Amino acid sequence: MMDLFAPSHLLLLLLVILVIFGPSKLGEVGGALGKGIRDFKRAINETDNRLEN
Repeated sequence: MMDLFAPSHLLLLLLVILVIFGPSKLGEVGGALGKGIRDFKRAINETDNRLEN
């Protein structure tokens, strides 16, 4: 079975995002995506900590 996030898939996803948002918005979209991932990880860790206590 193929990997879900193979490098070629990530490259294709980046290309699609670039076409949709354009190069001027790419940094803004990347920052928002990074913040979303960071918040998601923080929420997962907080949930794990609450379940352990």
